[in-house]
Amino acid sequence: MTQNFSSRIDTPTNISLSSTVAVSDSLEYKTISVFLVLLVCCVGIVGNIMVVLVVFTTRHMRTPTNCYLVSLAIADLTVLVAAGLPNVSDSLTGTWIYGNAGCLGITYLQYLGINVSSCSITAFTVERYIAICHPIKAQTVCTVSRAKRIIAGVWIFTCIYCMLWFFLVDIQVGHDGHVQCGYRVKRELYLPIYLIDFTIFYVTPLLLAIVLYGLIARVLYLSSLPNYSEASATTLRRSCRDTSEAARTGRQGRPKTVTKMLAVVVILFALLWMPYRTLVLINSFVPTPYLDSWFLLFCRTCIYANSAINPVIYNAMSQKFRSAFRGLYSCQRLEGTQKIRSSQRKIAPPRDIGKIGWIYIYIYIYFIFFFFSVYTSHRHIVLIVEAQ
Repeated sequence: MTQNFSSRIDTPTNISLSSTVAVSDSLEYKTISVFLVLLVCCVGIVGNIMVVLVVFTTRHMRTPTNCYLVSLAIADLTVLVAAGLPNVSDSLTGTWIYGNAGCLGITYLQYLGINVSSCSITAFTVERYIAICHPIKAQTVCTVSRAKRIIAGVWIFTCIYCMLWFFLVDIQVGHDGHVQCGYRVKRELYLPIYLIDFTIFYVTPLLLAIVLYGLIARVLYLSSLPNYSEASATTLRRSCRDTSEAARTGRQGRPKTVTKMLAVVVILFALLWMPYRTLVLINSFVPTPYLDSWFLLFCRTCIYANSAINPVIYNAMSQKFRSAFRGLYSCQRLEGTQKIRSSQRKIAPPRDIGKIGWIYIYIYIYFIFFFFSVYTSHRHIVLIVEAQ
């Protein structure tokens, strides 16, 4: 019973139920947990839906890179709906209310969204590398049709891979009558599966991103890119069709700007997933898992923030996305490119937009770590009171 109980921390849905019952049932914990999850999930769901809509409804936004961003947005939506929203009912009721079918389906969708998001990040990282470092080859490799085929292959592979979770989870009833959706296998049996998942969908994408973005940085920053011939610059702009529109409308489509935005997505993916991944890795080897409720809530909030923050990054660092979001918000159809051009002329210069973008990102990250500092102070006060 102890082994199955401690193994529940490995799933984002049940992470709030793996701690002590006394803390999880407290009014303070329920209030903060429900507020944070609803806030992050609502922002993320609305933002990712807007990303999908602006790409589907705006013709010039249908580029290879944006196709991967749509795949990432759909994956993030899956994580927020399948992992985030069920946590609200978990926090309020303290028990699993979706039955055995819900346990299987929700857990499957969780890992499907998590793994597809990782693969989508890897895909646009490779696409950016080819576009910047091999512009001639990119003319035939980086196309919208090929991007759609790659995305379809990613989803098919991940759908098949994640089917193993149908055989690993089950409904569990505790001695106190609480119903939980947990793993039917022991921690020792689950460890190899987790390590494979950890390696394929976290370590490998990050190592690949470090290498490829290092090569991209060498081309963009260390090489004399402004001294390229006009023919080379034209080839680079046409390579993945991401900058053909920007060549006529402004500077946003320059490879350096797009690459900065995507690099920020990768960095935040690594940082926001690190607490949860590290916690599960450590708890897989120690005899007594660390199950502090407030720290688990922090890890869970970071997971949902990772799925919610990407639209904020696009809005902060991309003129094209920001203009498309504004058009969508005002219920105007963005057909053609004339309206986009006129709206982009009213936007501040790229240098000022970059500063504003970083301010948005810093505020979002500050929100996450502010909660962690509050948690740390709370725990320190509790320890002082208990010592007295």
